[in-house]
Amino acid sequence: MADPVPNTLVDGRYRVLSRLGSGGMADVFLAEDQQLGRKVALKLLHHRFAEDPDFVERFRREAQAAAGLQHPNVVSVYDRGKFDDTYYIAMEYLPGRSLKQLIRQEAPLDPLRAIDITIQILKAARFAHRRGVIHRDLKPHNVIVDDSGHAKVTDFGIARAGASDMTETGSIMGTAQYLSPEQAQGHAVNAGSDLYSIGVVLYEMLTGRVPFDAESAVTIALKHVSEAPPPPSQFNPNIPPELEQTVLWVLNKNASDRPADAEQLITVLEHCREAITSAGAGQHTASMAAVAAAGAAAGAGAAIAGPGVAAYQAAQHQTTNGSGEMMAVTPPPEDEDHRGPAVWGWVLLVVLLVVAAAAAAYFLTRPKQVTVPKVTGDQVSVATGIIKQARFQVATVSVPNRRPRGIVVAEAPAAGTQADKGSTVTLSVSTGPGNVPIPPVQGLSQAAATKALRRAGLKVSNVVVRPSNQFRAGQATGTNPGVAHPVPRGFSVTLFVSSGASQKQVPNVVGETQTQAAADLTRAGFTPLSRNQPSSTETIGNVISQSPAGNTKAAPGANVTITVASAPATAPVPPVIGDPPANAVSTLRSSGFSVAQRTQSVTKPSQNGVVISQSPTANTSAKKGTTVTITVGKLSSASSTTTSSTTTSTTPAGTSTPSTPTTTSPGQ
Repeated sequence: MADPVPNTLVDGRYRVLSRLGSGGMADVFLAEDQQLGRKVALKLLHHRFAEDPDFVERFRREAQAAAGLQHPNVVSVYDRGKFDDTYYIAMEYLPGRSLKQLIRQEAPLDPLRAIDITIQILKAARFAHRRGVIHRDLKPHNVIVDDSGHAKVTDFGIARAGASDMTETGSIMGTAQYLSPEQAQGHAVNAGSDLYSIGVVLYEMLTGRVPFDAESAVTIALKHVSEAPPPPSQFNPNIPPELEQTVLWVLNKNASDRPADAEQLITVLEHCREAITSAGAGQHTASMAAVAAAGAAAGAGAAIAGPGVAAYQAAQHQTTNGSGEMMAVTPPPEDEDHRGPAVWGWVLLVVLLVVAAAAAAYFLTRPKQVTVPKVTGDQVSVATGIIKQARFQVATVSVPNRRPRGIVVAEAPAAGTQADKGSTVTLSVSTGPGNVPIPPVQGLSQAAATKALRRAGLKVSNVVVRPSNQFRAGQATGTNPGVAHPVPRGFSVTLFVSSGASQKQVPNVVGETQTQAAADLTRAGFTPLSRNQPSSTETIGNVISQSPAGNTKAAPGANVTITVASAPATAPVPPVIGDPPANAVSTLRSSGFSVAQRTQSVTKPSQNGVVISQSPTANTSAKKGTTVTITVGKLSSASSTTTSSTTTSTTPAGTSTPSTPTTTSPGQ
């Protein structure tokens, strides 16, 4: 199945406008619903899945189930059907970025923002789970976030390609980085599997990376099953501990050790949000206790308690100073009114001790010189952690750069130099080259289309030439990604160029009747046109010629003109007797006849030099083009015997000058 070009009408209802993207199982197009006048996202399944009857039936049932999920955080499914040997789903079209694009451009996200997006995803999952629908493929690619931060989840119950996400050969279908351990092992999935995937998404929002990654999908799956995820704070030290504990709780290998359901996880995340927004360390400590209590009250005490509750219990024996730092509580000393006899001696001793302490403090607290680590090229969250581990403070400055967003492009002081421990290292962080939309190039020449793409800051990495019935050879037919699709500046684009319409052989219809010839040309995919030509030699109504000629090649739908024999037209022969030869020839020719001229000797002077007879006779009907013979009188001597010799000349219709009669007389 070829991709539908713009203006293709799918199932008689959805007019394709442009391509939005492509996934492992389907391509997505922006289309307009001709019945309701609204834009929709049209998902067309790849042909190989449409050939699997088991998948088609499962697709039908799950699309029907997804269509019943009407929720503010779920992308609505409007319609499903069949088109061009595959199947489609018409869904709500949402302008905005996928969560994956947002992560690539802005990660690590602020913890409060990450919590807010995660809770919205969980509300969608909670709504679906309560109706028996499991997503099976929750990942940031399937979450759309608009400019106001509102998130919607798409592809509920649709993306799954089989009873197991791992085939018999060990290859994984889907995005392995977000699979739950039970999915990676080919076991049945449940609501807890979706929660695990959401935990991976939250981990990625907070750190800018997934917990498990490798070159092979199978290797990633094995890590999900057997390895503990690295603590998120290893990559982003700014993650609050209570939020980190919650993430690791959701990523437990055993589903029974994870949150019981989406509702429980929402409750705990809301308490995490309260803990983060609480002002002051004392409130923070109380919020930590609330987080632990929220998990325990919902049956998650062991999972979330761990270091969080232990820290809270230890805090019961501590208090805080004015700066928010923990300090041990000791009982105040008893009041004593005892003074030694040598008060001034003690005062002098105290002064000396203070001076000595000040001197010692200067030498002991003098800043130590340490080496600035190299972090240029690292993600800013990773670089920040490395700099802080080296006992420096960190400041960041955003700068435009061709490097991806969030990458450190410079540091000051420079890497490898010595600086005071505790001093500030300033990191210059790239804001990225920025995204640009794919410009429209349809109908442009290949050179002009390439120039337009380069002018937009893009590269043409590949040119694919293929037939097109819409565009002439050498004209651009489109790009991949499609028009208006946002891509990073410098992105490599595939340009499609027309090789012209696909050629078909024109049937030979010469000798056929007009009706039969028109039917044969229409059946072959051409448009017949006809013209008549009078003929006195061909069968009336038969084709005597065609253009283009038979057995040559032409574009489908091209015009083929057939010339059909028709009866010659008739006209009355005009009378020319008594006319001079030149006038007679002109009169006959203008009426559509050819002229043959002969001379004959006459004795009457009045007949000399004029037409004395014609054949066919005047006013009889004759076919146009017929030759009319005229006889011109030639005066001879009356006193002698004359022998006239006639010369006949023919003047065809359309000839302006008649032949000159000649007469030969005896004796001359």
